Amino acid sequence: MTTDKKRVVCIEDDQGMIELVKLILSRKGYDVVGANGGREGLEAVERERPSLVLLDLMMPDMDGWEVYQQMKASEMMKNIPVIVITAKAQTIDKVLGLHIAKVDDYVTKPFSPQDLLDSIERILARQSTDA
Repeated sequence: MTTDKKRVVCIEDDQGMIELVKLILSRKGYDVVGANGGREGLEAVERERPSLVLLDLMMPDMDGWEVYQQMKASEMMKNIPVIVITAKAQTIDKVLGLHIAKVDDYVTKPFSPQDLLDSIERILARQSTDA
């Protein structure tokens, strides 16, 4: 099982950001599935059953918090780790995300490729020790 590629679903309304994430993660051996917006993102998570979800908060069709709540309410999706990636960098947003909503991590845009990889690897390592 360790030879399997880790699948990541990136839920984002900016196609350029999806392409950037795909580029960064595919170089490290991740299989990235992009989903344009919240509704498409939920469908992709259900279909792909990824190791991890990267979730933008500000999207026009369904915001990231709504996607997150629906994931956590679903028996099939509730244990999939979620890293919020957002331009909302205020401290209150981070506190809400990490301590109240209990997302697994919070990465603010713009981010460096290494910041994103560090976050993903930290969360996936924690998942494998919890399993």
